[in-house]
Amino acid sequence: MIRSWWKPRPTVVRPHAIALPPLPLPTVFAVDGVIRSANPAFRRLLGVNDPIDRPLFSFIADGQEAVAQALAGAQTVPAPVEVDLIAEPGRETRCAARLYFERWAADAGPSGWLIQAVDISDQKELENRIVQSQKMQAVGQLAGGIAHDFNNLLTAMIGYCDLLLQRHRAGDASFADIMQIKQNGNRAAALVRQLLAFSRQQKLEVSQVDISDVLAELSHLLRRLIGQGIELELHHGRDLGLVRVDAGQLEQVIINLAVNARDAMPNGGRLTIATMIETVKFARRMGHETMAPGDYVVISVTDTGSGMPPDVQARIFEPFFTTKPVGSGTGLGLSTVYGIVRQTGGFIKVDSTIGVGTTFTIYLPRVAPLEEPQAVPVSREKAPTEMAAPDAAGGGRGAILLVEDEDPVRAFAARTLRSKGYHVTEAQSAEAALDLVRGGLTRPDLLITDVVMPGMDGPSMVREIWHSFPGLPVICVSGHADGDLREQLTALGDIAFLQKPFSLKQLAAKVAERMPGQG
Repeated sequence: MIRSWWKPRPTVVRPHAIALPPLPLPTVFAVDGVIRSANPAFRRLLGVNDPIDRPLFSFIADGQEAVAQALAGAQTVPAPVEVDLIAEPGRETRCAARLYFERWAADAGPSGWLIQAVDISDQKELENRIVQSQKMQAVGQLAGGIAHDFNNLLTAMIGYCDLLLQRHRAGDASFADIMQIKQNGNRAAALVRQLLAFSRQQKLEVSQVDISDVLAELSHLLRRLIGQGIELELHHGRDLGLVRVDAGQLEQVIINLAVNARDAMPNGGRLTIATMIETVKFARRMGHETMAPGDYVVISVTDTGSGMPPDVQARIFEPFFTTKPVGSGTGLGLSTVYGIVRQTGGFIKVDSTIGVGTTFTIYLPRVAPLEEPQAVPVSREKAPTEMAAPDAAGGGRGAILLVEDEDPVRAFAARTLRSKGYHVTEAQSAEAALDLVRGGLTRPDLLITDVVMPGMDGPSMVREIWHSFPGLPVICVSGHADGDLREQLTALGDIAFLQKPFSLKQLAAKVAERMPGQG
């Protein structure tokens, strides 16, 4: 805004000393692009003692061309211009500012421009946060959609590999080729899980966990991951209490951070993982989030590596952002960490100094004292891929209604279940399944249904079928379910969930678990 409520008074004008009326905003008087006078507010804003006789452009890091166009031969008041201000050329930006211009002349002095600067740094930061939040939300929605379709393809690929491995055992000429296909399918499935973790759309198996137990389980694996050239130190806090997390996902967080630290220390160093309790008394800014007051279990992962500059730290949790060479990383590791921590209700921040190292700090809400019953996490040291052919032994009895809109997935699942001895009735949609039920289908022993289908979704169909078959056991399968559908699944009650992509063994085990008389 332009201050026009005051009128200049006659002054004695001396060279390079133009007297200005007192103004609350940072203000300068410029003649021919050179600052002739500046009020104390401008000095404080820029952190300089004497800006007199310096070109106005020497204080502008970004926006010089816009200012020049605004002042060049302007006969009317130019529109405000947004710029980045600096104290010295080549220095880091001091603040973002909006400049307002007004023609002004002393009675006995040169005419020039009265320029007022309004600090808009907070506004710009808020705008950037909104843009970043929208970008992350858009990528998350895209990731969820990709995960649903891609997991259907991977379920069929991995499933048919399992069926082939029943006929081509170890020693067969085709065994190694089939295992290569399956292992690469599992790697693709891991990437999809990372996308879901980033977008906070994965299904978590939450329990009360003691962080010390998680780290104890992981210590041997971490030492192998980081190699002999890096020293691993673990410092356990006392009386940590419990946190509500998915133990397996929390282990993945620690592993990802440890691998990231290892890559930052190619010549060796020290990796320190420490835990403690911290009481947050007041709401605290944590990146783009606000951390509520309360007791938190804190996990810090510190390396003595190369460190990161501020511009890298600002983007470190963005998906697909990586400082590694092309082909050396997906850029999903730390965004996965961020997604898992936030979906768990926690917070994460990074502090880094070039040449000193980096610390990632995780805050997880503390939920119970140590004396409460606790869940001990199962060790995750096994490789994620199955290195042996599936066991075809074992069978079952019972009737299953299988509802799946993807033909390859339905065909694989039906073939697998029939090979186990179950009687399977197939339906390619929720509407088709309901037609079967209304047409006199004998009550099955188990319903297996996809969650996301064209037309009626899985949870809605389950409610309809329960009108005809009350208490029918249900297994829902999905590669991705949006927030509303996940809430519907939770509201339905005792329903088992099988994440796509699943293997022959996983499907058979889940069915045996839920089939009446076999669990």
